Amino acid sequence: MKVAIVGASGAVGQEFLRVLDERNFPIDELLLFGSPRSAGTKYTFRGKEIEVKLLQHNDDFKGVDVAFTSAGGGTSKEFAETITKHGAIMIDNSSAFRMDEDVPLVVPECNAADALVRPRGIIANPNCTTIMMVVALQALENISHIKRIHVSSYQAASGAGAAAMAELYEQYRQVLAGEAPTVEKFAYQLAFNVIPQIDVFCDNGYTKEEMKMYNETKKIMHTDCEVSAMCVRVPSLRCHSESVWAETEEPVSVEAFQEAIRNGKGLQLEDNPAEKVYPMPLFHENCDDVFVGRVRKDLANPNGITFWLVSDQIKKGAALNAVQIAEYLIEQGVLK
Repeated sequence: MKVAIVGASGAVGQEFLRVLDERNFPIDELLLFGSPRSAGTKYTFRGKEIEVKLLQHNDDFKGVDVAFTSAGGGTSKEFAETITKHGAIMIDNSSAFRMDEDVPLVVPECNAADALVRPRGIIANPNCTTIMMVVALQALENISHIKRIHVSSYQAASGAGAAAMAELYEQYRQVLAGEAPTVEKFAYQLAFNVIPQIDVFCDNGYTKEEMKMYNETKKIMHTDCEVSAMCVRVPSLRCHSESVWAETEEPVSVEAFQEAIRNGKGLQLEDNPAEKVYPMPLFHENCDDVFVGRVRKDLANPNGITFWLVSDQIKKGAALNAVQIAEYLIEQGVLK
């Protein structure tokens, strides 16, 4: 199989290399693409040195079976036709195509079969916050239909890219050294702070990040469920966390939901408050699954249940989800 990674030098591009190797993804030839700034950079994959090629409008994607793209929405839109014109399946990690009706938006634990219908040869990878939430919600939906969700996210610096992670490290060093902190990747200093804004504000007072959770959840789960989100940037490094309140049509017991999590795909239960066992970003970097804890009944709603989630934003929230889509296509005989 001939595989391409677009945006190979970025945080997600580098994660693609690690995940493809970890999962022994079948690759006969790997092509790496990047911007003029990263073209010429060399990376080692499975013992072979591969040079990043400049992304151009040419026939470089001829013969490529699947292309994982993570170079920003503008690049994805500009190069989608170039990438797919010879038959490559483009699995895109940007927001460029997520809400297009003719582009499936896929989380394999929820709606893998949607990847089989892709008129434009494009499959969209959802927003990281949406991915981790719907993996858990699917386990609950299997018990009783979810009518309403309220969610607060606590999002790591990694969501703003590798440079943002480096800036967080530098800010801590600067503050502790009594220096003025560098603030470039965030609206404010993130070290020793939380910022209740991710992306720009919409006319309704929600941010684009919050509206992504609203719209993408409906599309992925094929649901009429209503979603209200508050997305907050916190000074953790790679893992996002979420507090979720869900209202179902029928009451769901704590025990039933915990059992559904234990048996669910891509989920792990860490829920023993008496022993202070619950998921935390500190312990789940580089993990594949979504970790669930603090499961309890909602005191304000007899049909409500509330819980806490943690997942690695770069891994399951980006690269791993895309690779799992490709693995599903292999299972279905689409990729060979």
